[in-house]
Order: sequence, then structure tokens, then C-alpha cells
Amino acid sequence: KIKCGECGSWYGSKVWHSNSKYRRTVWQCNHKFKSKKKCETPHLEEDTIKDIFIKATNELLADKDEIIANFETMKATLFDTEDLENKKTELQNELEITAEMIQSIINENTHTAIDQEEYQKRYDSLVERFDITKANLELITEQVKDKITRHKNLEIFLNELQKQNGLILEFDPLLWNSLVDYVAVFEKERMQVSFKNGLIISL
Repeated sequence: KIKCGECGSWYGSKVWHSNSKYRRTVWQCNHKFKSKKKCETPHLEEDTIKDIFIKATNELLADKDEIIANFETMKATLFDTEDLENKKTELQNELEITAEMIQSIINENTHTAIDQEEYQKRYDSLVERFDITKANLELITEQVKDKITRHKNLEIFLNELQKQNGLILEFDPLLWNSLVDYVAVFEKERMQVSFKNGLIISL
């Protein structure tokens, strides 16, 4: 959930001084040392990440009622999949019809003496039509899945947001997973927390 604001790679955890009393876990860009020009974004200690989360979440909570009200107003249209589902059904029907047509001309070519050049043209045209329809169906299916997933994630986000009364004082792993999409690190003193409702808070 922590991303390098310079190269876009994710941060990973590293253990420093693993065999001494100074052992500690830090997070740094996984791409930092993989190219000649290393990323200048800093490593973060876990306490720093927790503090960032607490500060950003408390800013979010200040607008809790407005965020929830806006979602209730928008969710009917924002996550509606009716048009996509109708298009999906059309494409599924088109795919079945095209598959039947392909099988039909194969059968015709097997049992009837027809011009092979003409047959190949018809066959290739139908296969191309099938492939295009299949690709469009997969795209629409993915869009439906994406809307459903985003709706579910946002419902979880808002449910957790609704439960909060007042400011949070300590790090909560459940809240971190429910509310935060990712944290982008630019400099030690400049970061952005992207929440699952699309709101970005800069710190």
C-alpha cells in the first residue's frame, strides 16, 4: 500500500541490523537499487507510516458526514451496471450466433463441393468477427466486475468510516486496510494518502 512517488514502484519491508540490538524494520522503494539512477525517495519506519495514517484519517473524519451523504446521492448512477449487463447479453448472443455460423460453413464445406477460396474468405471473416466479439465481451465483463468490486470496497470503506466517533489516536490495521488505497511517498516531508473513496490528502 506504499508507493514510490518517483518511479511508481511499491515499497517493501527490509530488516536492518537483523543480528543486533538495533534491529528495526523499514520500508523502502523496491526499485531503489535496480537501476543506475536510484530513487531519491526516503525509506520509512513503521512508526512514521502509522503517524501518517492517523493524521490523514483524522482529516478524512472531519468531513465524514459529507462524504457519506455524497456517496448516498451518487451510488445509484456511479455503480449502475444495467447498461453494461445488457451489452454483455447482446455480445454473448452475438458470440453464440457467430460460433453456429462458423460450424455451419465447416459442415457445408465437409459435405458439399464449394469454392475453397470463397469458403476460406467466409471462414476467416467469421473467425475475425468471433474474435472481436469475444474481446469486447471480455472487456465488458471486466468493466462489470470492476464496478461491482469498487462498489463493494467503497461500502466497506463507508461502513468503517461511519463507525468512527471522534478522532483516532492510534494505528488500527483494520482501518488501514478498509480505508487506504495507497500512500505515495515523494520526500520525507511530502506524502499523499489516497483513500478508497478517491479522496487524496497531502501531508
